[in-house]
Amino acid sequence: MGDSSNAFVPPSIDPLRLFAGESFAHYSKCPPLKTNDAASTPIHAEDCPTDTSESPETKAPEYFVLGVDEAGRGPVLGPMVYSAFYVPRHLHRSLLTNDYSFDDSKILTPTVRMNLMRLLCTPGTPLFESCGWATKLLSAQDISSGMLRPAAAAYNLNAQAMDATVEIIRGIVEDRKVDVREVYIDTIGNPATYQKKLERIFPTLKITVAKKADSLYPCVSAASVVAKVTRDIALELCYDEAVKVKQQESSQVSASESWGSGYPSDSKCVNWLRTNMEPIFGWGNECRFSWGTAKEMLELKGGTRVDWPSEEENSQLRDFLLTSSGGSKKSDHELCEWFGHKTTEVL
Repeated sequence: MGDSSNAFVPPSIDPLRLFAGESFAHYSKCPPLKTNDAASTPIHAEDCPTDTSESPETKAPEYFVLGVDEAGRGPVLGPMVYSAFYVPRHLHRSLLTNDYSFDDSKILTPTVRMNLMRLLCTPGTPLFESCGWATKLLSAQDISSGMLRPAAAAYNLNAQAMDATVEIIRGIVEDRKVDVREVYIDTIGNPATYQKKLERIFPTLKITVAKKADSLYPCVSAASVVAKVTRDIALELCYDEAVKVKQQESSQVSASESWGSGYPSDSKCVNWLRTNMEPIFGWGNECRFSWGTAKEMLELKGGTRVDWPSEEENSQLRDFLLTSSGGSKKSDHELCEWFGHKTTEVL
């Protein structure tokens, strides 16, 4: 990883919100759904994601099919990104597979993924003019804060992923009124259980949840590319920002230093976490503190222990401050002065 200041940054990334540790969504423009004319744009059997009883040459109703996939579920560093990608039914395979060779993002090279994303964001290209997409970026900070809640209120990763999926589908279908009728999703856990949950939320949509959906349905493949590129660039930007902060703190940062892919299995990632751990606060909001890798380092490998006052101790301190040696109660103004003055207050 290096300086990405001159690199392509897709509109799915808001650097300011990213560096602030916020989660946010992005929706592309909604392409017009052109009326399908069998004489000029026949529906071919290969373009239909599901079997129909219609003859390939007969006129069929035109609508969008939508795919959902994610990137960055397992890393200890950086965000997780969910993406939805929708395309006119009659272009589903011919455009995405035949013309642009979308596939599972893990199979494509970084260069191919980046080129596809650039085309998707370039006005005038068939991808830009025909397809739409959306992303939900879940920050490492928000992922961890949800997972580290007390047991009864814990917001686990599957629940967060489910909510992200529902949010972007709803944002496209209900808020932006895009005529989506078929949805294909790469599963979280048991496909049948996940599909039933989504069908209850979206009863008017034909939903298919499947393992390896990113290899089976081109719209899911395209969603996986959007999610992967967004996640990778976000991770690069976060790294550059972390290095900049270290330099401002006059810390020694090697130009060749890198945190790699951000996965716990990546030795570069583990080494970066170990050598850049702040004794009390650990790391910045680019780290998922709920991951075992981070927790173990903080607890066992040198993290400074801090004992915070209990509620009882806090009340005792307040009682002490509110009483003078003679037993009279101090005014609220005097109590505020003990803690300090507002920056705007005239002393």
